[in-house]
Amino acid sequence: MDHLLPGGIALGAGLLGAFLLRLLLRRLAVHARRTRWSGDDVIVAALRTVAPWAAVAGGVAGAAAALPLTRAVRHNVNQVLTVLLIFVVTVTAARVVAGLVRTVTTSRSGVAGSATIFVNITRVLVLAIGFLVMLQTLGVSIAPMLTALGVGGLAVALALQDTLANLFAGIHILASKTVQPGDYIRLSSGEEGYVEDINWRQTTVRELSNNLVVIPNGQLAKSNMTNFMRPEQRLTVLVQAGVSYDRDLDHVERVTAEVVAEVMTEVGGAVPDHEPAIRFHTFGDSRIGFTVILGVGEFSDQYRIKHEFIKRLHKRYRAEGIRIPSPARTVALQQGAVVLPQQRSGEDTVALP
Repeated sequence: MDHLLPGGIALGAGLLGAFLLRLLLRRLAVHARRTRWSGDDVIVAALRTVAPWAAVAGGVAGAAAALPLTRAVRHNVNQVLTVLLIFVVTVTAARVVAGLVRTVTTSRSGVAGSATIFVNITRVLVLAIGFLVMLQTLGVSIAPMLTALGVGGLAVALALQDTLANLFAGIHILASKTVQPGDYIRLSSGEEGYVEDINWRQTTVRELSNNLVVIPNGQLAKSNMTNFMRPEQRLTVLVQAGVSYDRDLDHVERVTAEVVAEVMTEVGGAVPDHEPAIRFHTFGDSRIGFTVILGVGEFSDQYRIKHEFIKRLHKRYRAEGIRIPSPARTVALQQGAVVLPQQRSGEDTVALP
């Protein structure tokens, strides 16, 4: 009976410690929910699981030390408690690491949809390490198991070479943020469109024709790619035009700039604060060529903006009397032969009515 009192005190202290820890961690959980970072919620939730169990295990271990148990029984009790504590710590650590990984991945745009792959990988790694530590604690040699896992892993890696290549390529793409869902990309092989989804094996791209193109991640990682959404979504497009030699270029530039400003303000998808830019660059055979630089909000907007700009520029040029010459050729037949003289000058072209 003299030995039962210290054992009961130790067990009661362990249970009381577990109760107090739960109360303390409950208060910490309320405080953690008020913060912006969600990682502290994950940590506190994990501690609410492991800390009370650790206190109970400590109380049981103290009670076992106080009781007159044989060495074998005491060793078995301590071993069971150690294995139980390792199991609880491993599950808690896997939960904490997986929760932190999920928090980090979901906070990054484009990675949230594929966060499960990172969470599952980290959870499996932590659980595997805890399982090996548990076996080592029980006296089971893990060296043969590690050897078998190494040989088996090599065989699996050789058999699933393409699958693993796509897996690690997908992880690299998501982690580096070179491509994210919603981006418009163009590959050197010709495929282009909006990225719909990136998972562990493949990337799905929706073309402007609304067709889906499925690209293995390994091929995407090795291909030369243009991302029209990076480093920013806005971009500029070039429209080539030309006027006849007899026109006043200052007048042409002023009229064109007014049309550009009108399109940028009134057409959806344009950039209202875009500064009109007109650059003359070529003395052609029949006209002086120039480039008009337009600002668009994102890649697919350029088609509508070009459409509206060309219509309005053509209408304005007709109203201002600015000629848009077209090249002309003369075909002459001489003794059965076809003679193609050089292209005529702009003076021989037909002006717009």
